[in-house]
Formats: sequence, C-alpha cells, structure tokens
Amino acid sequence: MKWKGRRQSDQLEDRRGMSNTGKSIVGGGLIGVIILLVNLFGGENAQNLAPVLEQLTQQQTTTSEQTPLTAEQEEMGEFVATVLADTEDVWIKLFNENRLDYQLPKLVLFTKSVQTACGGASSASGPFYCPADQKVYMDMDFFEELRNKFGAKGGDFAIAYVIAHEVGHHVQTLLGTSSEVRRKQQNMSKEEANKLSVAMELQADYYAGVWTHHNRKYLDENDIDEALSAAQAVGDDAIQKRMQGHVVPESFTHGTSAQRKEWFMKGYRNGDLESGNTFRELY
Repeated sequence: MKWKGRRQSDQLEDRRGMSNTGKSIVGGGLIGVIILLVNLFGGENAQNLAPVLEQLTQQQTTTSEQTPLTAEQEEMGEFVATVLADTEDVWIKLFNENRLDYQLPKLVLFTKSVQTACGGASSASGPFYCPADQKVYMDMDFFEELRNKFGAKGGDFAIAYVIAHEVGHHVQTLLGTSSEVRRKQQNMSKEEANKLSVAMELQADYYAGVWTHHNRKYLDENDIDEALSAAQAVGDDAIQKRMQGHVVPESFTHGTSAQRKEWFMKGYRNGDLESGNTFRELY
C-alpha cells in the first residue's frame, strides 16, 4: 500500500511500550484459545465477552513504565495512523452523500493488555471494536500470530483490512445496526443469535471492501491478495479446523472463509452502502 508521506489521523492513541510494574491481565493458555475462537476480530462480541474477561483475569492498580518504541514500531504507528486517516476520508464522504454525520472513532494500539469501556482485554482477544467508547483496539503482535499460526500471507494490507473491518463495526454503531442486532439477539436461541453475529461480521467485511474500493488509488499489486489471505485465515471453519480438528457450523459467529472473502470482494467491486445487506441475504 502506498502510504508514506500522506496524512495521518490524530485519533490514534499509541499505548505501546506502557507496562505495569506489578501484575497485569492474565489471558493466555486455555483462556486465550477460547477468546480467540469466539472473538477474533472482536466486533460486537467484544462487549459480550467483557464480563467473562473480567472474571477470568486479574489486575492490580500499579504504576506504569514507558519503554521507548523501536524505529520499526514507530513506522508501524505511522502506517496505522495513515490507514485510519484514509478510513476517515472515505466514510466522511460516504456519510455526507447520504446526509449523515460521521463521528470519528479512535484507534488504540496496546501491548499485552488493555482496559476499555467494554471491560479488560488481553492481546489474545485479537483486534476488536468497543461500541461503548467507540474505539478500535489492536495489539500489533496479532499479525504475527495471523501469519505464523493461521497461514495468512501477511503484508501491510492485511493490517489495513483488519483496521477497515473494525471501523466497519463503528459504521454499524453509527447507523444503528449494532443496537438493533443486540436487541433482537436477546429473544433468540444461541444458534439464531450466532447467525445474526455472522451477518454483522460479514457486513463489516463488506464495509472493509467498500473502503478499499474508494482507496484503490493507493493500492499495490498484491494488496487484495493480502486482504483475502487474511480473510481466509480467520474464517470460522478455518479456525475450528485448525484448533479442534472439526467444524461446528451452528457455533459460527463470523462466517466461513469463503463468505468473508466473498463479502469483502462485493464491497470492493460495488463501493456502495446499499448492497451490503448481509442480513437479508443470509436469512
């Protein structure tokens, strides 16, 4: 992705390098696997997991120490701020065209653990969006896991795709989709509620594709392949096969690899909001 020398968002909160001198959130092992399976790419499920995370983790109030970032980490922060700025430009334009007001989300980079308005979380939860504070949270180590453990190609546009997906959840919050889905899920069986979650996640993938469509002048030759590789790696079926050796479709919350790639490409080809009604097509 062509990103150097362009505008960077001022909505980035870089908390990397901050560490506690005492205990921090414990989220590895079995807990990390559970969170990863249920909440990869976060979305609305991050809020649902908050009480579980708070019960399964421990935290003490401690003083913080600041560790200087490396040159590579500094550059990654600049890249993330540029991608975030691009999402701002695209969504402000699209909202204005639909006579809507786009409110800028913040993006928080953290290391190991973080406190949010949706509760405490560890890096094992993967990137997620918290609707309560309208912030995206990301531990950049996630992308090493995505490449090394889940077979994604990696590359800068895999990161851009994830950011765009999480910002897609912010769009859903602003449009009222998120609150409507949560309201309906309260009166549903677990299996039916999961289907709505899948529709939510696939719509966020569609919105990531919409953003990519409007940002295509900055794309490099292999960027779309990098995004599709990431989408392939985080499909529910791919994760379940890798983690437990078999697939349980009724437990899906994010969609299959094929669905995630399909909806991203639909958004990329169309570039409009109206064609992203995953709820109508999946029900």
